[in-house]
Amino acid sequence: MARRDFLKDFVQDVKGGWDVAKEASNINEKVKKQYRHSVFDPRFARDMYKGMEDIVENEQTIKGTRKLNNPAEFLGAYANRIATDVGTDSSRQFLWRYNHPMALAELAGNTVIGKEGMKKVKELTPTERAGIMSVSIGMPAFASMGTIDATNPGELFRPKGYSQSYAGVGSEDRRKTEQPGLEAIDRFILGRRGKPLKYSEAKKDIPNLTPQKYGDFLRGYYQDKGLTGLGLLKFTGENLEGHPEARILGFPIGLQGVAAVAGGGLGARAGLRRTGATPRGIALRGGIGALAGMAVGKATNMAIASANRPKYLSTYEYTQGQ
Repeated sequence: MARRDFLKDFVQDVKGGWDVAKEASNINEKVKKQYRHSVFDPRFARDMYKGMEDIVENEQTIKGTRKLNNPAEFLGAYANRIATDVGTDSSRQFLWRYNHPMALAELAGNTVIGKEGMKKVKELTPTERAGIMSVSIGMPAFASMGTIDATNPGELFRPKGYSQSYAGVGSEDRRKTEQPGLEAIDRFILGRRGKPLKYSEAKKDIPNLTPQKYGDFLRGYYQDKGLTGLGLLKFTGENLEGHPEARILGFPIGLQGVAAVAGGGLGARAGLRRTGATPRGIALRGGIGALAGMAVGKATNMAIASANRPKYLSTYEYTQGQ
């Protein structure tokens, strides 16, 4: 009898938690206009733990939800959330949306500019908005992420140490491409940078590269499974040029890119706070901030690469040690 009562109460609690989560999702979508129902959203956990507060809209009070009381109710609530998440692709949409460094740069830039700043940006015309965001965030991020080398226009901005994606089959020099049109699409639209060159070729681009550093990099590049164990997110303290670098689904993010986005966002934010600022003035401040960030990031990378460079004894020190 006691077991039957326990199971009955357990089922009722699970159903109760399911209904609470269902109502919370309905309120979020119909009232708060939040259309994503990800199981990883911390706001959902908060609403289930503390209860959703009443909402006043158009002089009408919309009753919130109660807080959950026991593990069975949480089980039902999260079962509902998982079912809703899977059915609406809420979590997967986030992955699809933010699986490239440029999308992450946009998100980070918007965060640095802040809610009030972005509200002002959205009040501008699409052209003005695009100009500010491109100069402050988009172009600096693209130029600094590591997929192009701005100093190498002769090889379609191929980054140091990496091959062209469309080098000739069996070609000895994979720094040259046979299909510049497709190469440009691969680099500038898809954001790819090719595969690492073999050591002898990579050293022509990076004279300080050593066999040990090259081998360490390749092991991390091909064998390391990263934080997720699936190779989705990786980090290395030294890429081929000796700079720290993260890779998301194979796309690089370096310190220079991060600093460029931060500087551009702060510059645009400062411009948006000025009374009477014009879109051109806001973009100019964002661009100056991005350039400053790029300079700081590049200097930091150079300092790190210099510190990691192998130190060799001078001729005098060598002979003194004999």
